[in-house]
Amino acid sequence: MKTNLSPSLKRIYVPTLNSVKRINIVKTAYVLSAIFLYSCSTGTSKPIDPQPVNLPVVTIENGNETVYQEYPATIEASANIEIRPQVEGILENIYVDEGAKVNKGQALFKINDRPYQEQLNQAKANLLAAKASLENAELEVEKKTKLVNTKVLTDFQLKTAISARNAARANVQLALSAVETAKINVGYTLIRASAEGYIGRLQLKQGSLVGPTDSQPLTALSNVRDLHVYFSLGENDFIAFKNNTEGSNLQQKLHNLPPISLVLSDQTIYDQKGKIDMVDGQFDKNTGAITLRATFNNPEGVLRNGNTGRVRLQKKYAQALLVPQLATLEMQDKILVYTVGK
Repeated sequence: MKTNLSPSLKRIYVPTLNSVKRINIVKTAYVLSAIFLYSCSTGTSKPIDPQPVNLPVVTIENGNETVYQEYPATIEASANIEIRPQVEGILENIYVDEGAKVNKGQALFKINDRPYQEQLNQAKANLLAAKASLENAELEVEKKTKLVNTKVLTDFQLKTAISARNAARANVQLALSAVETAKINVGYTLIRASAEGYIGRLQLKQGSLVGPTDSQPLTALSNVRDLHVYFSLGENDFIAFKNNTEGSNLQQKLHNLPPISLVLSDQTIYDQKGKIDMVDGQFDKNTGAITLRATFNNPEGVLRNGNTGRVRLQKKYAQALLVPQLATLEMQDKILVYTVGK
């Protein structure tokens, strides 16, 4: 059968059994010749001793050393409060701007209070009516008491009057409660800051209909006087942290920890020191890490809720061998170093 070969294909030579034998004989001859030549050359030449190489040597000693480890961290305000309306109505006034610093109790928003003022007026009127009914009931009891004493009326009629008076007293209490509820609702129309801090984004504009069931808040208020910095330790690091820190329980260990530093995103060190004051109750089963919290003062308001950084923890070693890092060699999970014998 005739076939056409592509120009890019090369012909392949498949040797027969006899040719394989010839090739093996030739190869054997070449190998023997090479061994003979090597033995001749090694018999006449002398081995060359390697020349020593001068390397720098450092004498190491025991000493105290502090090592720093850094862990990624997120920064949150000590209080990050959602500002939500507690009554429904038209957003009539907005007294603050985004990013403004506000004090506790400062007015932020005003909801149209006219419907709630009317409810208050109605509640007050109902209270007056209830008080008038109570006065009539008390007069009725007083009158029937005298008539019972003169045997004109029976005790049953007096008891009926007394029950009516007690019901009138209860109605007065209900009316008083309605007045207080109406006053509270009127107060809710003026939304004030519940803490000192900075205003976030204003989600709604003036004239919007707002209410307590809205999905988004009017804004958020962040108190950044103190900051909470959250970071995580792996299981091994956390065990080492517990074993190397003085104290019989976790609270004592946290108290004995030295202050920590915060490295900002621009690699500068924050000028305030922090203190670790909280350890989460359990490890994250997905990451195998546990969360810790450190608190930093923020007197100038430099940092805000949502900043990122790295916490720097110090680890002290007493009477440790101080070996320069350049002199070490890392192989798998071990660190090796060459020593010079005496």
